[in-house]
Amino acid sequence: MENLDLIKILNDCAAHCNYCADACLDEDDPRKMIDCIRTDRACAVICTATANLLSTNFSDIRALINYCSDICKKCAQECEMHDNQHCKECAASCRECSDACLSYLI
Repeated sequence: MENLDLIKILNDCAAHCNYCADACLDEDDPRKMIDCIRTDRACAVICTATANLLSTNFSDIRALINYCSDICKKCAQECEMHDNQHCKECAASCRECSDACLSYLI
């Protein structure tokens, strides 16, 4: 499958985002993590949708991949504001995914 590498990166990013959102709920004050949790959840949904669409022959996907890159950047920025290991790992995965989306569009 031509898009397999990007699909794997998208699914990995979604998994990191889901894990991060869940781990944020276990923090001492999860209310401080609300923006992180919401951004993680949105990023996971978009990455999953993008991976699912890439696994089909649908060709009009450039706008979704571009949006996915943007939401991954926003999620990375949000996670980088926190010192938790799960946030650091999520931010790194989101940066990788954003870069992979942009490379795909070239």
